[in-house]
Amino acid sequence: MNHLLREIAPLSDGNWELLDEEARERLEGPLAARRLIDFAGPQGWEHSATNLGRTEKLAAPDGGGVEALRRRVLSLVELRADFAIDREELRADGRGAVDADLTPLDEAALRVATCENVAVFHGWADAGIIGIAEASPFAPEPLGERGDDYPRSVARAVESVRGVGVGGPYGLALSPDEYTRVIETAEHGGYPLFDHLGQILLGGPIVWAPGLEGALVVSLRGGDFLFESGQDLAIGYDHHDADSVALYLQESFSFVVATPEAAAPLSR
Repeated sequence: MNHLLREIAPLSDGNWELLDEEARERLEGPLAARRLIDFAGPQGWEHSATNLGRTEKLAAPDGGGVEALRRRVLSLVELRADFAIDREELRADGRGAVDADLTPLDEAALRVATCENVAVFHGWADAGIIGIAEASPFAPEPLGERGDDYPRSVARAVESVRGVGVGGPYGLALSPDEYTRVIETAEHGGYPLFDHLGQILLGGPIVWAPGLEGALVVSLRGGDFLFESGQDLAIGYDHHDADSVALYLQESFSFVVATPEAAAPLSR
């Protein structure tokens, strides 16, 4: 039995299959940061820290002319989003229903994915995580008031990154509002803005990123941003009563920016 306690939950194998598949589908879109950065792991629930390769000086215990150093690490953090599923919905699934109401799981998936995106893009001071946007040395490039202005702004952001020797292709993360504006905009002549931006990015992806403020251009060459997963997102069991089963989505991770100039933010 592991820490997720799935073995003692009042769920059938079919119920778990349903929940796991639903979670995978609901997390695929919102986990935007992972599509733009390096992912290492999962290393397991017991993995607790990321090696930073650096040290800090300490006073030797006896003061006898010996140099002492302590190795620096970044502790992994845990995220958990609780939710509850009605037991009648699980029984209906067991009888072959194809419309089981899993709305609480869907909402939990969006909450935890959004929180992860915020940590990666904007940082998490209490966890010692510096985000991509706050680490970037470039002043935020204004997006402009209209979708038609975006290609010029994104091109300038790409040039900022490329101008310091960081190659592409490049990805573009957009807040939900900005993403909607992009897919709804047709430039002069009816040319889709989405396609134009893709050319500027040298074929890199454009991702919908809940939790992001504005937009962010990120080099996809690799080695610049590291997300280290301890336990990847998984569903665990907490408790149950006659009416519902209390579950949760949980993960552990750290995030390190290796090359701050490999990304450029854009703002409204």
